[in-house]
Amino acid sequence: MTRPSPAADSGFESRDAEPETIRKHQACLQSMPFEDDADFEDAWRGLVARPHLDAVERDNGKIAWDFRAYEFQQTEQAPLTVHPSLWRLARLNNIAGLFRVTDRIYQIRGFDLSNMNIIEGDTGLIVMDPLVSTEVASAGMDLYFQHRPRKPVVSVIYTHCHVDHFGGVKGVVDEADVKAGKVSILAPDGFMEEAVSENIMAGPAMGRRAQYMYGGLLPKGPKGQVDAGLGKATSRGTVTLIAPTDLVSKSIETRVIDGLEMELQLTPGTEAPAEMNLYFPSLRALCVAENACRCQHNILTIRGAQVRDPKIWSYYLGETLARYGDRSDVLFAQHHWPTWGQDNIRTFLEDQRDMYAFLNDETLRLLNHGLTPLDIADHLRKLPDPVAQRWYSRDYYGSVSHNVRAVYQRYMGFYDANPANLNPLPTVESARRHVDWMGGAERVLERAQASFDKGDFRWVAEIVNKVVFADPDNQAARQLQADALEQLGYQCENTTWRNAYLTGAMELRNGVRETRSAGGVPHDLIKAITPSQFFDVLAVRLDAGKVAGQEVAINWRFSDTGTCYALTLRNGVLTHRQDDRFEQPDVEVTTIQTLLPLIGSKPGAVQEALQSGDIRVQGDGSRLMLLLSSLDRFSGRFNIVTPAKLPE
Repeated sequence: MTRPSPAADSGFESRDAEPETIRKHQACLQSMPFEDDADFEDAWRGLVARPHLDAVERDNGKIAWDFRAYEFQQTEQAPLTVHPSLWRLARLNNIAGLFRVTDRIYQIRGFDLSNMNIIEGDTGLIVMDPLVSTEVASAGMDLYFQHRPRKPVVSVIYTHCHVDHFGGVKGVVDEADVKAGKVSILAPDGFMEEAVSENIMAGPAMGRRAQYMYGGLLPKGPKGQVDAGLGKATSRGTVTLIAPTDLVSKSIETRVIDGLEMELQLTPGTEAPAEMNLYFPSLRALCVAENACRCQHNILTIRGAQVRDPKIWSYYLGETLARYGDRSDVLFAQHHWPTWGQDNIRTFLEDQRDMYAFLNDETLRLLNHGLTPLDIADHLRKLPDPVAQRWYSRDYYGSVSHNVRAVYQRYMGFYDANPANLNPLPTVESARRHVDWMGGAERVLERAQASFDKGDFRWVAEIVNKVVFADPDNQAARQLQADALEQLGYQCENTTWRNAYLTGAMELRNGVRETRSAGGVPHDLIKAITPSQFFDVLAVRLDAGKVAGQEVAINWRFSDTGTCYALTLRNGVLTHRQDDRFEQPDVEVTTIQTLLPLIGSKPGAVQEALQSGDIRVQGDGSRLMLLLSSLDRFSGRFNIVTPAKLPE
């Protein structure tokens, strides 16, 4: 999971909800069981203590997490600018503190996007998924120790490979204790590869899109960011990583950690490529990681990622139900609040299993009738009853609309088979021609304003987008497009859609906001990059136009590991082979693997390393510099709601 950038603190304009938006909200109030308050009872159940701080600070004084940020969500009635169902979830996700799940299992909630579970062993503590960043993880441990006996952490468990489930590990344990064997770290097989690789190759683009998905640039409030679906938001602290000392590689394994027996069920390819559930027989407690949440999850997250497999996701939920459903008194997960009672657990797992199976199978049924992705999304709209009426199946994070399109993409790709869509004009050129054919920008905006006044915001957003891309400086178009996106955001039950709409509206009105940080990969993840991953990153950053017609053969040797890589620059691409070398290279580079992350990422790092002797070059050093000087740098601040600029 890519983290968005910090929120903007000013420059945000907004309108009130239009009549059509209010009408949709009133329809929702009539269609869903808002009188059912069982979730609120469960979300408060087991509360030991509320957070002991107003905010969690970083060493530099900046706020990593602010418990006061959502104080505006005290009222039961939703503001007119927030979907009533989303407001309900936002209030539930705002219930924060230390909670007792069952005997020996405690949960820190509301300190981050995810939960941190603390399990009491015979002599020490087992910490499961230590949040996004060290500061909030440490604050969570402090709250626990204020109310429970102070024992050492003897083990950390990562349930899966997303950053909100491992990034705070150094706020929980000291890496030196892990290296000394005092603390074990357990994770599913493939954890390190997936944790490091997921956001590297397309990291800058994912990070920029995550700003839209999580609403990190929006102010928090009834007209801004109110929630993130899985939790309130992502913390803004220090992301760390300590490699696992033990991996679960069999489909079912039993381990005993500090006297506590646990059964581990691998679920690869579900919500994450490397993920596992855990069952505690003596406690009759089942942890389903992030495979079942109090919402519909993403088959394809709108920040961008590889499409997940809803069929295998459904299969593993069925396996979990069959294996543990009758043996569990409580089910807890890495987001939201637990589920108690065997009947409730079985129904919850059955519904979640059926939800992902439906998304997969019904999409395939319709695409085999020839329906296109948008046709399928418009035809389905919602899950079948009664699962559609379950609060934990609602479109808070994933949505039926974008999930069925993801299933189509998984099986059929981007092309809908209509030859008219096989080679369309590029976005800006198409927009200019559309606007010209429709009689010019002024005529289009006149008609679009009439559609806006009727509440036809989807159409306004679609058609005015043509004017904006044809002429990004047309302020009337930008304002009308922003107004339409804003109303669509107000109408959304889905948090990520709301955040995307409202961020788009903000940037149309105010432009892309410059921030000090352009994002990037956290330091501990950079340290974990393998040489092959590093060379793959260099290949992505290579500007082919700058090396056209050039051929370079490079031997790259690591003296600390004894490994060698043969790099070939040819036809504007960089390829490499591991454990190979050229007999007559143009240049040979010798360095140590621990220095690798700085090369090509820190300006001047190569020159400094050459001067210090940390990098030794034999042969024609200018050939190495040709490669390194031809690497692109990504700002992570590209345009989204206006045309992106081609690199110079």
